[in-house]
Amino acid sequence: MAAAYENENIPQSSAEKSERKTGLKDKIKNFKRIKWFAKRGPLDVTFLTLVLLLMAFGLVMLFSASYANARYNYGDSFHFIKDQIVFAVVGVVGMLVISFIDYRVLNRYAFAVYLLAIVLLIIALILPPVKGDFHRWINLRYFGLRGTFQPSEIAKFAIVLLYARLIAAYGEKMKTFKYGVVPFLITFGIIAVLMLLEPHVSGTVLIFTLAAIMMFVGGTRFRWFGLAAAAAAVAVGIFLIMPGGLSYARERIDIWLDPYVDPQGDGFQTIQSLIAIGSGGIMGKGLGDSRQKYLYIPEPQNDFIFAVVCEELGFVGATIIIILFALLVWRGFIIAMRAKDKFGSMLAVGLTMQVGIQTLLNIAVVTNTVPNTGISLPFFSYGGTALLMLLFQMGVVLSISREARIDK
Repeated sequence: MAAAYENENIPQSSAEKSERKTGLKDKIKNFKRIKWFAKRGPLDVTFLTLVLLLMAFGLVMLFSASYANARYNYGDSFHFIKDQIVFAVVGVVGMLVISFIDYRVLNRYAFAVYLLAIVLLIIALILPPVKGDFHRWINLRYFGLRGTFQPSEIAKFAIVLLYARLIAAYGEKMKTFKYGVVPFLITFGIIAVLMLLEPHVSGTVLIFTLAAIMMFVGGTRFRWFGLAAAAAAVAVGIFLIMPGGLSYARERIDIWLDPYVDPQGDGFQTIQSLIAIGSGGIMGKGLGDSRQKYLYIPEPQNDFIFAVVCEELGFVGATIIIILFALLVWRGFIIAMRAKDKFGSMLAVGLTMQVGIQTLLNIAVVTNTVPNTGISLPFFSYGGTALLMLLFQMGVVLSISREARIDK
């Protein structure tokens, strides 16, 4: 009986093993068969429309906010908008091209993009600082090119891409400490330390928040987030013990609590921003009629462009723009929920949440809700690297939407 029982189960066990091996081989073959370009469904028109609307609003407000500063400092009122339009056109074309690429090919290059981000951050630390004592940018003149490049934009995309790959690969194992916490803390920690050395506190906060949201949505148990908070505290501690780190933090907090402690210095930008927001009222002064952009708000085309938006378009115009951002995030989540696989779902969550978190932080800084951390407003603030990366990432979301099960 025992021999009969064993003989009966041996073929069954072999069959199960053979079936598992065959299934694994099929998955590998299917993964290798994924082509860059293939016939796919239509993209999500709603998401594309929201992106283009924000892009159009951003270009109009950038020109309005920047022409006085551009005229005074560069002798050309179109100095900033000319470059931004070029980046916008290239970015939109790139976005549409990327929307035709099968997003699953990115799964192959997640670790490569992550390593590239680390290398670029190290290069930025090695090269001489740009704009004061900050190592946030790589001056492209060292490579025979014009302009600057911000590695943190690549780092944000690298974290989203790598986390999407890990979450999709681990599946139910995300509930365990070994798979749901350790690899994510290690990969984030390396990026965080490099960015704090720049220093780039706002970028670190953004990536930390983005990473935590992706881990939570991906299945990491809530109790493990205490360790994530501890890791954040360690990162802040590292920053504070750095030369000048503690004084830098104290100055930012003091200015946040009361900008008038240094009205002609560090508090000047915040004060002028609040004046602009308050003078805009309900309906605003009208497009192009801001007063604070005339050399009161330093570099109004960058981080504090939303203050000019509030002054010219008022509460109503600012609210409409905020609603457009909210709708973009909402539609991104719809695409994520209907995605064909876990990798696409998590990728869509990460990329759309990046826009949402960055918008929220920028508005919080401009309204002095949080300390001034120097973070740009997506689609609006001047910056070629940021705009190109943002539009390319929106192209990835559109690529995911081509195979998402959405009621068109």
